[in-house]
Amino acid sequence: MTIQIYVVKRGDTLNDIAMRFKTTVNEIIRTNEIETPNQLVIGQTIVIPIRGQFYEVKQNDTLYQIGRRFQISVEELARVNRIRPEAILPIRFLLYIPQRPKRNINSNAYIEPRGNQVSENLKQAAREASPYLTHLDVFSFQAQRDGTLREPPLDQLPQIAAQNRTVLTMVVTNLENEKFSDELGRILLTNQSVKTAFLNEIVRVAKKYQFKEIHFDFEYLRPADKDAYIQFLREATARFHQEGWTISVALAPKTSSQQKGKWYEAHDYEAIGKIVDHVVLMTYEWGYSGGPPQAVSPIGPVRQVIEYALTVIPANKIVMGQNLYGYDWTLPFVQGGPIAKAVSPQQAIALAREHNVSILYDETAQAPHFRYTDANNKEHEVWFEDARSIQAKFNLIKELNLNGIAYWKLGLSFPQNWLLLSDQFNIEKRTTS
Repeated sequence: MTIQIYVVKRGDTLNDIAMRFKTTVNEIIRTNEIETPNQLVIGQTIVIPIRGQFYEVKQNDTLYQIGRRFQISVEELARVNRIRPEAILPIRFLLYIPQRPKRNINSNAYIEPRGNQVSENLKQAAREASPYLTHLDVFSFQAQRDGTLREPPLDQLPQIAAQNRTVLTMVVTNLENEKFSDELGRILLTNQSVKTAFLNEIVRVAKKYQFKEIHFDFEYLRPADKDAYIQFLREATARFHQEGWTISVALAPKTSSQQKGKWYEAHDYEAIGKIVDHVVLMTYEWGYSGGPPQAVSPIGPVRQVIEYALTVIPANKIVMGQNLYGYDWTLPFVQGGPIAKAVSPQQAIALAREHNVSILYDETAQAPHFRYTDANNKEHEVWFEDARSIQAKFNLIKELNLNGIAYWKLGLSFPQNWLLLSDQFNIEKRTTS
């Protein structure tokens, strides 16, 4: 079974779409979790489980061009479609594309329990996503200035991970009072007695909960602490490897070793890449809640970060970060004004439907977006993710032969992502015993 991405056009009904792709309305509704089957949004993407993938021929398409796009020879395309290699293709003709062999990847997702217990929504999100994950990354164990850790609630997360042969990952951060603290980072990395206590505490807690991977997300470190962070990671890697655990780090999205700015300078891609087992590039948040409206992870900037990383880190150690959400900005945008509201892809489609607007697609950013006017006559701009935008990221993983993908974060519904992920990749599973 493979997945077909279809973009809703004016006048489409689910019945028309089901007949065209030889499936059923109920199957489309179930697969896409469509709440209003009789109210499709123009520009909305629908994923359709079918036996084989189809490409809809556009004006001036040739078998040669289509073959190059899907890395299939003209002869093979002609043979499986029972047409002549030199045939002129009618517009809107559905050309069958044979599925290529899947490759193995690591799939990770962060989950952020807050308060004293894991919410039912998050537990359900973990249950639904864990079959598609190599790692479930619990965010976060917050380091304290004495080297101890403030623990998040876990509840049934270890059991959910174990039932799905998903590795439970312990995410350790330098968060203090809801913000990344450079001073906390300095103490942990440069005070020898605190550093020793900190590493001992991580080992103790990891054994307590049976974590098999330790992931550091240390952000906004002082540039002066770059070398201390590298040395700390060397010591941590040696210690954790003795326990049979893997180690990974989150890295700010750099495009050169000389990139200036407090977020970037202490993250030395080359040095860190040589030490740890893999790195997660935070390739998202170009569009963020406090900034002007734009795509959260536009394909061009994402590619630039990964291509720089590939110059100093092996591809099999690089994990691409990916958002599972979008933002709804109130216009006009004013720096320091109201922040954008996070929305799931499902919520974004509901907003477009409620306000009777079409969803547009930015081919440069490879991201869907739309504008609407609310009940108070305020204009809004929404950028989010859909099957097309996530497919563009999957294509990047394949093209650059990356280790895998890491999602920030579980809790906002995006059913199409998991369908496409499992359709195109074999998700590595590891023993959790």
